[in-house]
Amino acid sequence: MRKINNIGEIFPVIDTISKDWYLITANYSGVVNTMTASWGQIGYLWNKPIFTIYVRPQRYTYHLLESSNYFSVSFFEGQKENLSYLGRASGRTEDKIAKTGFHLIDLGGVPAFSEAKITLVLKKIYVEPLKKECFVDQEIPQNSYPSDDFSVVFIGEIIGVYQET
Repeated sequence: MRKINNIGEIFPVIDTISKDWYLITANYSGVVNTMTASWGQIGYLWNKPIFTIYVRPQRYTYHLLESSNYFSVSFFEGQKENLSYLGRASGRTEDKIAKTGFHLIDLGGVPAFSEAKITLVLKKIYVEPLKKECFVDQEIPQNSYPSDDFSVVFIGEIIGVYQET
């Protein structure tokens, strides 16, 4: 048996999430915002296909996710500069989506982007804040959350998958 040094060889989505990034997009009461993410999991849980995201409460998108029952995650190719900008800029203070030239589309009432290569539409099924005392490896909160500003876990059931045509 051959040892695999890069798990992305076997599961390419891992490299897509961590190295290429993706957008989390939500809508509540007509307000749409998106944010760039590089943490997430795709899998199967509770007899459902799921995607899990992690969002800090101070992010503007968090409040939309908290209030909405649906959201999307969108994966791109060759858009690292735009994704970087969408991760830095705040939708509270500017129309950051317009500045990228991305085009919002509606996928059954859930916002996404026409430029995405793949988009997952998700129904929120579980929400839980991470807790410092639950980390077995205490280096993780020290390194990833030095201000104790822990992410909130959102697990979404994948209810739609869309691919660029």
